[in-house]
Amino acid sequence: MVRYPSLYQINTRVWLRELSDRLGRAATLADIPDAFLDQVAALGFDYVWPLGLWQTGQAGREVSLSHPEWLQEFQATLPGFTEADVSGSPFAVTGYTLHKDFGPEADLVSLKKRLQKRKLKLLVDFVPNHTAPDHPWVKQHPEFYVQGSAADLEREPHNYRRVETPRGSLILAYGRDPYFAGWPDTFQLNYRHPGLREAMAQELLKLARIADGVRCDMAMLILPEVFQRTWGERSLPTDGSQPVDEPFWPETIGRVKAKTPGFIFMAEVYWDLEWTLMQQGFDYCYDKSLYDRLLSRDAAAVRSHLWADIAYQDKLARFLENHDEPRAAHDFPVPVHQAAAIITYLTPGMRFFHEGQLEGRRVKVSMHLGRRPEEPVDPVLQEFYRNLLACLKRPEVRQGRWQLLEVRPAWDDNQSWDRFLAFAWEGEPGQRLLVAVNYGPSQGQCHVAWPFVDVKGKKVTLKDLMHEALYEWEGDALLYRRLYVDLPPWGFHVFAWQGGAGCWIVC
Repeated sequence: MVRYPSLYQINTRVWLRELSDRLGRAATLADIPDAFLDQVAALGFDYVWPLGLWQTGQAGREVSLSHPEWLQEFQATLPGFTEADVSGSPFAVTGYTLHKDFGPEADLVSLKKRLQKRKLKLLVDFVPNHTAPDHPWVKQHPEFYVQGSAADLEREPHNYRRVETPRGSLILAYGRDPYFAGWPDTFQLNYRHPGLREAMAQELLKLARIADGVRCDMAMLILPEVFQRTWGERSLPTDGSQPVDEPFWPETIGRVKAKTPGFIFMAEVYWDLEWTLMQQGFDYCYDKSLYDRLLSRDAAAVRSHLWADIAYQDKLARFLENHDEPRAAHDFPVPVHQAAAIITYLTPGMRFFHEGQLEGRRVKVSMHLGRRPEEPVDPVLQEFYRNLLACLKRPEVRQGRWQLLEVRPAWDDNQSWDRFLAFAWEGEPGQRLLVAVNYGPSQGQCHVAWPFVDVKGKKVTLKDLMHEALYEWEGDALLYRRLYVDLPPWGFHVFAWQGGAGCWIVC
């Protein structure tokens, strides 16, 4: 298994809509071209995450169409917007079966086989916190949901809704996190109910037979401390069942991995709860902290974050954008974008890319929409990512050892050094990489601690993999006086060494 894999996320509904337009008919998973899968594999990806595969219902779509603020957003995003463009949120799931618009279940089985043929693995969604309003459990097992009172509904109509069930009229809570109003196209599952916990465990066991891993939406919301802080006494089971307050994830992840070794769990997680979920069995957790520090352009804060223990960093999913964040090309000017990407993807952990990122798409599309606007390719970013992905295929970057390097002022009173980040990769003999980034808005200089001792007495030619530039140094100077780096605003070097004669070469 690759120590530091790469993940490619695709908005399935939008992507198939564009394929449909090219084909002149409705496209399904079976229509995904082999050439596209070949391209993804050739770029060096290990996992493909087609977001939104699962069946959703009409109730969720009706909610999406009923909110004036959402409709204003849709109209602002999408030229020529019509109601037909609204598909409803893929996180308002009615069941973990392939959406009827994407073809029969056999097409998903076939897609997984096609991915496996190219040594690609399939990651799918799991939404633990809530279901769609028209999920069968609402009628069959209303006890699986958090229920409220008439007083709750009157006081918080944005968090509760009355529904009719075979057991009578009930008031159910919308799915939510503790800091925002509820999501009105969902109902909140009750993780203190033993029957619900077993039902969700069975859903995960089913997904483990279908895919190679799951991305768990808002995984921290069902931690007992978060769940009870959000719901309090409302989470007591309404059918007399004994409430369960043990964490859901450790036992369930253990059950799934016992049945399907190698199956991975990735958590969308915030609020500094990443380590908590790692301890409960997650293989990877979103690294929102790195993203936020890069977005604020705070090099010192980024460096502080990268001093964390390697066992922690190995389990972080590093990203510059995903379906929840604005497009990187929108929020990061091109030079900042490139510097941030070098830092993000040449540090340990899972490398998480979003479809359209490699071409410089700028428009973030709501998850409620099934279409996105046409956008031109940014040739500068496209070439940059082509070169970066080539570096990420290097064995030392996929399997090797990483270390953050010390940086120091280039001379007395030189303050620009504090904007620099530097780190190195080392694998088998001859597999080495050294990276230096000036993550700041002005020219800067620093000295970087040289991590490799076998250059003594040698002449060293440094070749920048991203810029095709050569730099010659005496090995003794690198060891005893450090590597001097002088870079423009947001500039970077990526050097790679083959070893042997001590020559740095392009990958």
